[in-house]
Amino acid sequence: MLYQILLSTRPRQWVKNLFVLAALIFSRHLLDWQYAAVAVGGTLCFCVLSGGVYLVNDIADRHRDRGHATKGTRPIAAGALGLGPASAAAAVLMGGGLVAAFALHPVFGGVALAYSALNLAYSLGLKQLVLVDILMVAAGFLLRAVGGAVVIDVVISTWFVLCSFTLALFLAAAKRRQELVKLDAEAGSHRPALEQYGVAYLDQVISILTSATLVCYALYAMGVGEGGSQGMQWTIPFVLYGMLRYLYLVYRRDAGDSPTALIWTDRPLQGAVVLWLATSVAALYLSAP
Repeated sequence: MLYQILLSTRPRQWVKNLFVLAALIFSRHLLDWQYAAVAVGGTLCFCVLSGGVYLVNDIADRHRDRGHATKGTRPIAAGALGLGPASAAAAVLMGGGLVAAFALHPVFGGVALAYSALNLAYSLGLKQLVLVDILMVAAGFLLRAVGGAVVIDVVISTWFVLCSFTLALFLAAAKRRQELVKLDAEAGSHRPALEQYGVAYLDQVISILTSATLVCYALYAMGVGEGGSQGMQWTIPFVLYGMLRYLYLVYRRDAGDSPTALIWTDRPLQGAVVLWLATSVAALYLSAP
């Protein structure tokens, strides 16, 4: 049963919580163990909370998931994990995660509470509303980034926050597009909001968000350089390549319905992320102040 609970918390999705560490890296505190320990603690809090949210989501969607080729194998949908143990595990994870978050920092606890409330509302009904669904997904990433700054008491660039938000919107829109394409006539039965989208409309949304993300990141990178960290502008090509690669995978390889799966499996995309991170760390920590 414990193994089924662990599977239901979707450990592969925890990579999303690395957004919490953004403030640690870009505030130049990565090598300060006191800051790092608190930031890692905050990341673990979000992992626990997101695990609880996934359990609630799977409980709410168990009937729809049973008709889906992939989601039908999830423990709750498949009947391998009962509703009682799943509900109890969700309550323990979310309650424990919030207690730990408030213990780390009161304001961080407030951010974690907002994240939990937002995702519960999403899982229990708001994901059925067109546009609201992708906005709420993006808000979850935004709260991770903000929480990472709050927990270590640092200020992060507004442009970076906006970039995180537009990037999350981009990924969510691409995910909805691919779900619509792959599920076709069955899209509405899987996710009612998909009936109100259209491929052409989502293509326009993706195009707008691609441009917005690149502009916000470029302004962020150039702003950091002007602030005394020479070299951040050299990370822009890796971000550009990463987004173009993602678009290639969506439009030419029919991928993108699971952004996390692409991160785990596509080597060129992984290479872009690694090079971006390495260049960013070099610019922030090796350049003259």
